[in-house]
Amino acid sequence: MKDLKHLNKYLLKYKFHLILGTLFIVISNVFAIIPASIVRHALDLIKPNIDLFRAFQGFDLQESIYDLFASSILIFGLIILLMAILRGIFLFFTRQTIIVMSRHIEYDLKNEIYAHYQTLPLSFYRINNTGDLMARISEDVGYVRMYLGPAIMYSINLITLFLLVIPFMFSVNPTLTLYALIPLPILSISIYFVNNIINRRSEEIQKSLSRLSTFVQEAFSGIRVLKAFVREVDSSQHFAAESEDYRVKSIGLVFVNALFFPLIMSLIGLSLILTVYIGGAGVIDGTVSVGNIAEFIIYVNLLTWPVTALGWVTSIIQRAAASQKRINEFLQVQNDIISEENIRIEVQGYIEFENVWFTYPDSGITALKSVSFKVNPGDSIAVIGTTGSGKSTIANIICRMYDVTQGTVKIDDIDIKHLDIHRLRSQIGYVPQDVFLFSDTIKENIVFGNPGLDINDIHQASKNADLFENIMTFPDGFDTKIGERGITLSGGQKQRVSMARAIARKPNILILDDCLSAVDSKTENTILNSMKLIMQGRTTVIISHRVSSAKLANKIIYLDDGNVVEQGSHESLLAANGAYKALYEKQLLAEEIIE
Repeated sequence: MKDLKHLNKYLLKYKFHLILGTLFIVISNVFAIIPASIVRHALDLIKPNIDLFRAFQGFDLQESIYDLFASSILIFGLIILLMAILRGIFLFFTRQTIIVMSRHIEYDLKNEIYAHYQTLPLSFYRINNTGDLMARISEDVGYVRMYLGPAIMYSINLITLFLLVIPFMFSVNPTLTLYALIPLPILSISIYFVNNIINRRSEEIQKSLSRLSTFVQEAFSGIRVLKAFVREVDSSQHFAAESEDYRVKSIGLVFVNALFFPLIMSLIGLSLILTVYIGGAGVIDGTVSVGNIAEFIIYVNLLTWPVTALGWVTSIIQRAAASQKRINEFLQVQNDIISEENIRIEVQGYIEFENVWFTYPDSGITALKSVSFKVNPGDSIAVIGTTGSGKSTIANIICRMYDVTQGTVKIDDIDIKHLDIHRLRSQIGYVPQDVFLFSDTIKENIVFGNPGLDINDIHQASKNADLFENIMTFPDGFDTKIGERGITLSGGQKQRVSMARAIARKPNILILDDCLSAVDSKTENTILNSMKLIMQGRTTVIISHRVSSAKLANKIIYLDDGNVVEQGSHESLLAANGAYKALYEKQLLAEEIIE
């Protein structure tokens, strides 16, 4: 239960729901027990009254005795009906307090996890996959809710019912009580073991379904590739194999479930048989009345479900503890990217890297080695190099997605670790290499970083990204839904929407991380011409593998395996006749061949 201690703060928060729910359970159980005594008195009243009715056969008094007998039975029946109605009302109140409490806690816990996820650094998301993150906030929280709702409710119900019923049964007839209760512990243990088998098989089915869903999602997301390589038949065969695995596991679960209810009914039936048999022997001996047998049958039926639920509840608590342990693992992960002084400034755009080293914590790869450079406010710098040279790492460090392993990064002569993170990021426009667009309209994607933007600025941002004319050809214009991850747009259109989103933010620092890789040379030239205007007055970091993009910058640094090999202006680097010039001539030759 130590893993579930995290939930105590929520139980304390909703303590009035829990207290009221417990009170309602006690009251509902009282109204469930009272009818048993009434049935006993009613049945014990029947035999002597019938004998009395027969004794006065042929006399006028017989009719009066019948009326009195019938009215008594009617009163007993009405009292039992009233007790049932009152019990139903308080059971409704029970669920409206305890089950509602569990839903409130589920809501709070999901919000806590989601809010915590958003505070965690980028390194956390490199280590953990999205499916696992989603499972902990959905399935695991669902299992925890079952503990907070049904498990607590049925546990309280079992305890209160036992405290009320068992002493009363012993006071009536201890021998009959012992025989009536013998099968119930066996029932509870049997259900516990069967339920564990059901849970284990359910988990296997869930994993199989997850694999099946993932396969289908990938197949439909990559349908163009699937068709292009004519792999439809192979895909269908793979789907059939996964479906067969799911079918076999599901049938196995159905078999166990088919045994589950007969097991319950047989043990309940055994308890009733023992009650009737021992009670019948007592009636013959004169130690037990017929009313006592009926009363005990009602008590056994009252105790059957709580005892049955005991094994189920135990299993729920085990699953909830395992799920909460998984949740706690992520909740205990702390964000090491924190501001030491929370300095809030209006960024002017001076950037300085001083002997910066960086090693990725998850892979151990050293991406930057003693990198140093300066960018004055309003100036631009291009970071160019081969794949894996550490270009994108510089962008992540400026946005403070990671902290450097060694060295110092300064913004406006202040160590970046001292700046308020949210304030810093709010003044940076970032176009990532891996474009991500939300499943919304083009307009909403453009204004994502600046929700209050007016339509004229939206249009201007799209024009600067050479996107406006494309958008206007769509039937719905800026209100066009772009689908999941922008699937309805081409690669170049997605990159330009991402650029428009960064431009629309009107940032003081603009970072372009290889954002023109998916556009042709003509579109690239158009965007680059627009970028000259956009870059004026703001610090711009251009990360690219194309020299054509790098030429826009006042200063260029050439990276190779995390080291700064060369730095200077486009002209000076060409004159140096080094790695930059070799790359420039290679790309120039490639363009001539394409033309």
